[in-house]
Amino acid sequence: MRVGTFVLAAQFPGQGPGEALHRAVRSAEAAEEAGLDAVWLGEHHFVPYGTCPSAITLAALLLGRTRRIGVGTAVSVLPTTHPVALGEQAALLHLTTGGRFTLGVGRGGPWVDLEVFGAGLAAFEEGFPEALDLLLRWLREPRVGADGPRYRFREVAVVPRPTEALSESAGPPVVVACTSEGSVRLAARRGLPMLLGMHCGDEEKARLTALWRHEALAAGHDADTLAEGHVSAGVAQVADTRREAAETLAKAMPGWLRQGLDAHVTVDGRQRAMRDPAAYTELLCSLHPVGPPELCARRLATTAERTGIRRFALLTEGSGDLAATEANVHRVGAQVLPLLDTEERQR
Repeated sequence: MRVGTFVLAAQFPGQGPGEALHRAVRSAEAAEEAGLDAVWLGEHHFVPYGTCPSAITLAALLLGRTRRIGVGTAVSVLPTTHPVALGEQAALLHLTTGGRFTLGVGRGGPWVDLEVFGAGLAAFEEGFPEALDLLLRWLREPRVGADGPRYRFREVAVVPRPTEALSESAGPPVVVACTSEGSVRLAARRGLPMLLGMHCGDEEKARLTALWRHEALAAGHDADTLAEGHVSAGVAQVADTRREAAETLAKAMPGWLRQGLDAHVTVDGRQRAMRDPAAYTELLCSLHPVGPPELCARRLATTAERTGIRRFALLTEGSGDLAATEANVHRVGAQVLPLLDTEERQR
């Protein structure tokens, strides 16, 4: 089982973006110190929900500050960036770090970002498959041209080629954030593993992984091998008791969620349903490893058993405090990880 952190650089009430980003960097460094598997970085624009506007840029910084841990984007938003530019950056990080980088991509949302970056609503509603296919070609082929609805250009050489220097690797791993059956089918047919969000429980994740497997097999892929790349996002808060852990999150997360989610603006004025921040925090505490180490290990092992997903990206910054976040990361590494093998043997 591979356990990593999910870093949003969340800006809690009373904090500035600089404080949130500093906590993000320090928590990632703490993850390597604690022996965790990877750091997964969120990307958002114009909202305090997450203050990192370029996950791949922050990934480059963290790859330079660390030596062992994997770093991935969760996710780079394809509709607001050019697939070739993103592919070039991914290749660069892959080749210069010995393969420690994973590229996670997704559709994002119908936000004002589409207007600001000139992508338009069609890039979100219809253009994701074209962008994903162009990105994958760039990561796999020596020369690439495009003649699609959105991207058109003459054939050019791929430089640097991500498959050249690391003979054992076919380029940087790619995962797709899946929030609908359509995106699950798209990922499966392209032979790409999924990143499933922290709002989903085990039952929903199991349903989506079953759908993905069916579609991947139908497309002729080795579903068992590819499924090893699935990632389950969640929340982790380790404390001596479940009550203490839940109270830590209940004091901080609703305020962050309220101001962060309220700040999202749709590009076309469409109405959207807002989660109740307190209820959502309570839901996350009920779904994920929040509590004493034994409970945390048991929940991770249970999710792995029910869904088949054995990689985790866990939000550890839910307290909103730097020292508490670092301590939480270290407790995951020192007190939860050693229990996971025991949990699995008992099952």
